[in-house]
Amino acid sequence: MADNTKYITLTNDNFQHEVLESTMPVLVDFWAPWCGPCRMIDPIIREAATDFAGIAKVGKLNIDDYPELATEYNINAIPTLVFFQKGQVVDQIAGAVPKQAIAQRLNTLSALEAV
Repeated sequence: MADNTKYITLTNDNFQHEVLESTMPVLVDFWAPWCGPCRMIDPIIREAATDFAGIAKVGKLNIDDYPELATEYNINAIPTLVFFQKGQVVDQIAGAVPKQAIAQRLNTLSALEAV
């Protein structure tokens, strides 16, 4: 099966460009491979990346690889989903959440972007 991943793997090198300078809303999933709830919501994050392609960006940031970004955004628990608009944090959800909660926030941000 081909991996048609639509999410962005975020790093120190691309975070500024992909998230902070993005012209569209961005969802960043702060996660780690050893985190059970992170693995549990991974399919939901992947679906959101596909569902919102061209409307919002979805990125995943491994906190083990980039702890300084996790510290900068005060990530105290994972998974934590942080929503950015025009380079600013506008919303945050800690813990595993249903797809509808993610879609609702992305739809709201996309609607605000269109105004």
